[in-house]
Amino acid sequence: MTVGARLRVPVPRRTLVARPRLANPFINQPLPRLVLLCAAAGSGKTTLLQQWLAQVVAEPGLSGRPAARVAWVSLDESDVDPGQFLTDLVGAVGAVDGALAARALALLADGRAEPEDVMVGLVEDLDGAAGLTVIALDDLHVMSTGQAATDAFAFLIDNLPPRVVVAATSRTDPALPLARLRARGELVEVGDADLRFNDAEAAAFFRTALGLDLQAAQIQALASRTEGWAAGLQLAGVSARAHVAEGPDAVDAFIRAFSGTHRFVLDYLVQEVLDAQPLDTRTFLLLTSVLDRLSGPLCDAVTEGPGGQRQLDRLERANVFLIALDDRGWYRYHALFAEAVRGRLAVERPDAVAGLHRRASGWYATQGLLDDALRHAAQADDPDWFADLLECAAPVFRRERRDRLLIGWLDELPDVLVRQRPLLATTRAATRISQGDLAAAAQWLDAAEAAWGGIDPARAAADLPVGVVTTRDDAHRTVPANIELFRASLAQASGDVVATERHAEAALAAAGPADHFVRGAAAGFVGLAHWARGQLGPAIETFGEVVHHLAAAGNDTDASGASVVIGAMTVANGQPAAAERLYRTALARAAGVRSSGAAVLGDLHVGLADVLREADRLQAAAEQLDQAAELGESASLPENRFRWFVVRAGLQVAVGQFEAALADLAEAERRYRPGFLPDIRPLHAARARVLIRSGRLDEARAWARDHAVVDADPTDFAREDEVLTYARLVAAERRAGRSNDREIEHVLTLTEQIVTAAERARRSGSRVEALTVRSLALAADDAPADDTLAAAVTPGVAAGYARLFLDEGAPLRELLGRLAAAGGPDGDAARGLLFDQPRAAGLALPLEKGGTLSEREAQVLRLLATDLSGPEIAARLFVSINTLRTHTKHIFTKLDVRTRRAAVSLARERGLL
Repeated sequence: MTVGARLRVPVPRRTLVARPRLANPFINQPLPRLVLLCAAAGSGKTTLLQQWLAQVVAEPGLSGRPAARVAWVSLDESDVDPGQFLTDLVGAVGAVDGALAARALALLADGRAEPEDVMVGLVEDLDGAAGLTVIALDDLHVMSTGQAATDAFAFLIDNLPPRVVVAATSRTDPALPLARLRARGELVEVGDADLRFNDAEAAAFFRTALGLDLQAAQIQALASRTEGWAAGLQLAGVSARAHVAEGPDAVDAFIRAFSGTHRFVLDYLVQEVLDAQPLDTRTFLLLTSVLDRLSGPLCDAVTEGPGGQRQLDRLERANVFLIALDDRGWYRYHALFAEAVRGRLAVERPDAVAGLHRRASGWYATQGLLDDALRHAAQADDPDWFADLLECAAPVFRRERRDRLLIGWLDELPDVLVRQRPLLATTRAATRISQGDLAAAAQWLDAAEAAWGGIDPARAAADLPVGVVTTRDDAHRTVPANIELFRASLAQASGDVVATERHAEAALAAAGPADHFVRGAAAGFVGLAHWARGQLGPAIETFGEVVHHLAAAGNDTDASGASVVIGAMTVANGQPAAAERLYRTALARAAGVRSSGAAVLGDLHVGLADVLREADRLQAAAEQLDQAAELGESASLPENRFRWFVVRAGLQVAVGQFEAALADLAEAERRYRPGFLPDIRPLHAARARVLIRSGRLDEARAWARDHAVVDADPTDFAREDEVLTYARLVAAERRAGRSNDREIEHVLTLTEQIVTAAERARRSGSRVEALTVRSLALAADDAPADDTLAAAVTPGVAAGYARLFLDEGAPLRELLGRLAAAGGPDGDAARGLLFDQPRAAGLALPLEKGGTLSEREAQVLRLLATDLSGPEIAARLFVSINTLRTHTKHIFTKLDVRTRRAAVSLARERGLL
């Protein structure tokens, strides 16, 4: 219920008083960026905003365009959590038009995107909106303690596309750059003074809304005593109406009887309103004041009696502080009225409050609305019931990756109770892992194991629907498997490959055949253990099972992410051509489930780009990187985003741009975030290889010393890349006359050991690379060098390798030339590398930041500064929308911005517009 009701524009009453002196900011041009109604509670902020929006929705849009669309969110305390705020915000926009939030909805469905990524996706989608779109947030002040949620909102304000306006009501000034918005004329503010009712408006309100025809002096007195405060006027009017039957003198006496502050007026008048109600209605108001939202059935459950809908209908007709949220029977009390009545409840029936919350929680639970059930359970003074509910909700929250919310609810329970419940203890361990507190996670896993004893039939939770209980029981059954799974995660994080595999295998043994998520995750840990050991064949096979189980579990994002891993392992296993086919298949599959696979779509493009780079299809590789960049960082998992720069560095090396390659690797280092994957291609080794290619051997030698590469074990797959980089260094030093024979012999021994280990593990990629590097070390000895290179070239070329050879530069080209001259199959393979590969001339690399805008890009930028939508700009330029996106992407890259609003703002600052 309530989630849907919170995302629908409340229905304005037909009896609302028109206030033409408060001009509608959504009708005038230029449109503001933010409309802020900031005033005390009960000032009429929400009512005025509803009136404005109803007018702009009902009338034709500006300049003949469609009427405005409104996305509405009634915020509550849960929106302090950035995940909940984004869910509500994006859900509201998507409810208006799914196309306006497609990317953001996909990122939320995945659950791993950062708040800024979700906001970037939302801004990009909103940029295509035609006509006016208003995003309205009611009660923004409830987010004041949530810095992350406030930051996400500030990002939205800073980057709004044209013709999108944010409107907000708040009791306090939000933490937004209001001064800057004022200076730019992008802020419309409505405050307490603006909202105060004058005498004429007060008279119209009493007459229209309350059916109360007072004398001018009485109206003036009430307006003066309440200082035009909307809530005070309504309370006074309702109370005065009760005295009308007693005659004018009684009304005058009532008006003279109160004065003072809002707080005094509120308390006095609420008591007046309550006492004027029939006993059954007064009782109804008291008991239901604990509810944030009301419906007939919910009220019946809380009051333990019938007639809830009848009471709501009567209160609505009498205009007693009841606000309709939708046309489906959901309401809420005016916030101040509810607060005051709850105060009366606490005084008159303090022992009843917990029971009322318990009954409300039970009703919500029977409807399967666990968020609302938990919110009331937290105030019901019944820890066991709260724990029952949380056991049912935890699997859902974990699946939806709502970890922040889950952590908050777990904190409501005493640790001793959590330790008694293995499902909750396991959940607590999972949240500690997500927070990086591995020691605490291990302790909670011990507690879960100690508490494990099967499902307690005594806790059947009769108040819960069967489906919810089944979800809990299914999760409870998987506790032993999850304990082992999380222990595998802890072991993997500490680098203990043996323990990782042992616990993952135990998780597989404990999981049932249909426990697809557990089986997929456990298989992933087994596969990673194989990979860390260099057992790539078994690793690839195991990750095939990962994809199967995660897809069966409905987790398309992680299934696509596993395909990224398989592609990387396939390349490392010496099959780049096979990896290309895999990436293309995964891209087609991810596009088919774009809403849930979008979070890794960019990663798949980057993986394909690297395979194409290896095949020396450089332009095609650059185009794949372009596609990944166009999708934005939101289409890449946070731990994978650095790889875009690694692949572009490889393209820079291919065209001899070594300084640019080093800059890209430095950016990759800055963006690097450790993930689950073994770091078998460390960035520092990639940088050292570029230093070697560019002749900066002293710096490369310093790298070898800093990382103790000379003494590294060549049979340790995790250090193989470093050892082969060191071998390249020694070979380069030999060519420069700076190496000694003993070190050459050491390198030859190291490379021979790697070849042997690779052949034993059937890692053909490692074998080809090690033989290639060994041939460089043997270059002074013609025959051994030629024979060694021949053993690498023929299988390497057949598998799809090219840059592995060509990136070694002139020294290897010389060896390839000798091999080509010798003829035969090996010579043919060498000749193909030297003469048949496409050259890099004219390669258009993905753009760097800071470039100069072309004439066409400058034209596009000028149109971006207008209120035209993307399709309208494309039509104006007579180009396709895809061509426009390419121009826009180039502009963003050169200006180093991420959104249209930021591009226009920066262009104005630089005098480009």
